[in-house]
Amino acid sequence: MQSIDVLCVGATSYDFVFWVNRHPEPDEKMFAESFVRCGGGPAANASVMVSRMGLKSAFAGYLGLDLFGGLHLEELQSAGVNTELVVRGEYPTPLSSVRVNSAGERSLVNYRSANSDLHREMFNIANIHPKVILFDGHEPELSMSLLKEAPAMGILTVLDAGSWNSGTSQLFDKVDHLVCSAQFAYELTGISSPEPALKKLISYNRHVVITLGKEGVVWSNTGGEGRIPAFHVAVKDSTGAGDVFHGAFAGCLALGKGWDDILRYSSAAAALSCTRLGGRTGIPEGVEVERFLEESCSKDETTKGRNGC
Repeated sequence: MQSIDVLCVGATSYDFVFWVNRHPEPDEKMFAESFVRCGGGPAANASVMVSRMGLKSAFAGYLGLDLFGGLHLEELQSAGVNTELVVRGEYPTPLSSVRVNSAGERSLVNYRSANSDLHREMFNIANIHPKVILFDGHEPELSMSLLKEAPAMGILTVLDAGSWNSGTSQLFDKVDHLVCSAQFAYELTGISSPEPALKKLISYNRHVVITLGKEGVVWSNTGGEGRIPAFHVAVKDSTGAGDVFHGAFAGCLALGKGWDDILRYSSAAAALSCTRLGGRTGIPEGVEVERFLEESCSKDETTKGRNGC
């Protein structure tokens, strides 16, 4: 049996990221200042973050038998991610076109064939017993099957809930940790304010984190509740920041870190990812995150008490 720290289950894409001074107007043509192409997808990016923390990660998801599927698979393997549970097939690899403006704000268009959804019988997980499973909601049938097996195997589970959809709606109240976007929280609760939405969500799940981008995170669990401000960085591109946060969160759970340390580390990793262009290319190494945390907390006395320092 292989020793896996975190298994990430869900979406892939191959991303084409264009950096522009501003988002174009209707019918306008413009040139990009910078361009990168790389693998992407919430769970796939999270698996790379886990690996860059020096942990053993695995990814379960779909890639087509096309050029982009091959390039993405090579990226994952080069990053040290176990890809035994990657399924490749005739349907095209999901693709994303991402435009990022000078403020680091992004717009994204994704294409994924509905026929590429994975089924439980396509997998053999007998040799993989992870400490933590991270779901992103994009493979609901497979995720529900794994979720049913996890408690008996002592596996912790985390949901990356970016938006309310068929997958996240099935998983959010069944996982051990719900880590969701403000969009998901507001859509589910009908409340458009973080703390009140959090109070509603805690009735569904005992451990809830709402990520708020540049406003940081709010959280509530059996030990209390609170808010952690975001780290201040020069934002180049926010693409994939949430993926990095979730991967770091799952990795810290696998390491058995305390709650405050989990949130500080995950927030720092996400902040660092925003300083580079591209979701995958922006994922930091674990040593970078540790150094960033040390520097941020020791810079001067004004940082004391921020971000859990």
